[in-house]
Amino acid sequence: MTGHTHDLGEWASVLSLGVAVHASFSVFWFLLIDASRRDFHQELVHAGHDLAWAAASMRNELVPHAACLRHAVYEGRELARDAAALLLLLTTSPKGQLR
Repeated sequence: MTGHTHDLGEWASVLSLGVAVHASFSVFWFLLIDASRRDFHQELVHAGHDLAWAAASMRNELVPHAACLRHAVYEGRELARDAAALLLLLTTSPKGQLR
């Protein structure tokens, strides 16, 4: 057998795997053994507050952009109407004239 040395990346991957395995077993310990029903309820309340804050923050950020979008859509409709009217005028002839 030849001596195979491991580089730093291999050692880091093994250490990372060990930490991940330990963490995955620790999750079950803290959730099933060390927690009470009151802890879960309080975390759900905190999560609800966080979601409400995130929704309000997103709404405050998007409201000014929604007004700009409505304005752009309105201008787009006007532009399409004007283009259709111009196309109609260019492709039809007045009464009594032949091409």
